[in-house]
Amino acid sequence: MLVAAAACPCPPLLVPEVAAGAAPELAAARDACADALGVLAASRPDLLVVVGPAEDGGHGAYAEGTPGSFRGFGVDLGVRLGRGGGTPPAPPQRTLPSSLAVAAWLLERTDWSDTPVRGLAVPEPFTAERCRSAGAEAAGQAARVALLVMGDGSACRTLKAPGYLDERAVAFDAEVARALGAADVAALRALDAGLARELKVSGRAPWQVLAGAAEDAELGGALLYEDAPYGVGYVVAAWS
Repeated sequence: MLVAAAACPCPPLLVPEVAAGAAPELAAARDACADALGVLAASRPDLLVVVGPAEDGGHGAYAEGTPGSFRGFGVDLGVRLGRGGGTPPAPPQRTLPSSLAVAAWLLERTDWSDTPVRGLAVPEPFTAERCRSAGAEAAGQAARVALLVMGDGSACRTLKAPGYLDERAVAFDAEVARALGAADVAALRALDAGLARELKVSGRAPWQVLAGAAEDAELGGALLYEDAPYGVGYVVAAWS
């Protein structure tokens, strides 16, 4: 059963070594992520499931100990998913998609030494119903499950944004922030997948996995951070 959840953005720029001179620009987001992970730790889960958007060919489950790195972003920095004593997967190893690598980096700054961690990367084409099923399955993996859900809002908030400016982006991100802050499961389930795709939203499928996991839980939410410093919507929220 789901007992807590945290929603965090997943830009590699969250990692100071990747951001380099721009690292202070996301300091508030990092602090909010740390607070959200503190809520997860306080829930004392039996299992933490990290959910994030998949990259091409990289969807599916990731075992504790799976490696990831930020070498593709010009930084010789490696991470592993979880520190709970899990055995790394046997060769040939899968490597974490960037969203789960960012999550692994965040977790390294939190004490998860006694909590098993598993990863799940969900592809953008997943329908709301398929995300719902994945979430329900994740929540049923232990008596007390916490979710760390990684995903970004629209990449179309400004003229210099990766997806250029789309006037619909602000309203879409505002509804996402409201729904995550209020733990509004129905609103997350109702997110428009087509519109999310047009606005280059990476978090739609992971947020709908969260909605599926939370259907039978009675959790309250808190919005900890909302901004678009690079023309991309970033939201941090905690449910408990």
